[in-house]
Amino acid sequence: MFNSGVAMMMGPTEWILIVLVVLLFFGAKKLPELARSLGKSLNEFKRGKEESAAEIKKLQNEPNKSESEDKK
Repeated sequence: MFNSGVAMMMGPTEWILIVLVVLLFFGAKKLPELARSLGKSLNEFKRGKEESAAEIKKLQNEPNKSESEDKK
């Protein structure tokens, strides 16, 4: 649907327009709160991503229990 390079194709005028629309829509008092909650959400997402990657790596490094039972 969207090209991944869309943000690269936007010029400074488009970015200023977007910021102004966001300012008008949310108001100046809500923007810090919005940015803070966005930052917290991104940190939580990164933490969950790292935890799941560590869990997958741990499971891949564990010997398969069915193989060890077959050897007995």
